Amino acid sequence: VKEVANLSLVSSACDVVSAAYASTKESHPYLRSVCDAAEKGVQSVTEATASCVQPVLATLEPHVAAASEYASKGLEKLGEKLPLLQKPVEQILSDTKELVSSRVADVKGAVSS
Repeated sequence: VKEVANLSLVSSACDVVSAAYASTKESHPYLRSVCDAAEKGVQSVTEATASCVQPVLATLEPHVAAASEYASKGLEKLGEKLPLLQKPVEQILSDTKELVSSRVADVKGAVSS
């Protein structure tokens, strides 16, 4: 999970969503109240679940470690095949806009000639 979260694409997407969430909470007081209550509820459930699940996780740790190793290798291969995962959202959007703009210019040129 940490490796996925550290991918540039995922990390920058989370930053964008987080900024939008914070901005929305700041701009709309009623939503802020609802969001704050939801955050507290999620935090309470997470804390309660963590204490119950901890003994089970300790028992499963060797299996989790093996699965984590396989997932890490798979993620590494995926990163090699999809270099897009190493780029932040802003760069992907910029590259896409440039590509579309270039194609539109090519089409305009072809139509006008």
